[in-house]
Amino acid sequence: MPVDILIAFLAIIALATYFQTVTGFGLGMIAMGAVSGLELVSVATVAATISLLSVINCAVAMPGTLHHIDWRTTRLVIYGIVPSVIAGVLLLDYLDGSASDIIELLLGLVIIYSGISIVRKVTSSAQPLSNGSFLLSGFLSGIFSGMFGISGPPLVYQFYRQKMDMAKIRYSLIFLFSITAGIRTFFVASQGGLTREILILSFSALPVVALATLIGKHYPPPLRASTLRIVSCLMLIMMGLGLMVSAAQKLLAA
Repeated sequence: MPVDILIAFLAIIALATYFQTVTGFGLGMIAMGAVSGLELVSVATVAATISLLSVINCAVAMPGTLHHIDWRTTRLVIYGIVPSVIAGVLLLDYLDGSASDIIELLLGLVIIYSGISIVRKVTSSAQPLSNGSFLLSGFLSGIFSGMFGISGPPLVYQFYRQKMDMAKIRYSLIFLFSITAGIRTFFVASQGGLTREILILSFSALPVVALATLIGKHYPPPLRASTLRIVSCLMLIMMGLGLMVSAAQKLLAA
């Protein structure tokens, strides 16, 4: 892999990790949007890399927190995640070989949706949400993760609609992200999809992720959380629009 591409990739991962450290979200969305927009590596490669990094990060974060997890809702979400992650990976493999411009268009839509979901006002429901809504959020999360390595928006929206303790929401989401990323990584590995390029990117990014996390913890930007969320939203929407415009131009020129 050319050194300049590797350096650019690591710089994006550093920025995305810092953003996630100070806001609680953004690693997958920002990394996928920027890397794909600059066409540094393929969507399949960056999705696999993000999933592998997510598994490692969650393995460090989860010990000692399992008692916070809401197991009833988590099990329902997992029932939706398991088949849809595999379906998403297979759909990505199919489109990656036959319609890469369509992938770019879909990715742009997902990133715009992710940006809007960050600042969308969610009113907590006083009544428990239906089992079907958790299955559906798990299904959508699995599709997003399988195709793009981005599983967060449907789950974040679903869990924050509940009257639930914040620790339960936070650790239930972390656990589900680890399950989703783990299933995706295992399936891709079983198909021989963890290429040398993916492994190089993943292991090269590990110290960058650790350093960016420490910087984010000790040196957050002097902005309010609401301002950071708006900045994140605007950045993701611009990335998504850029990807969609680029994909549309390629499709029209074909």
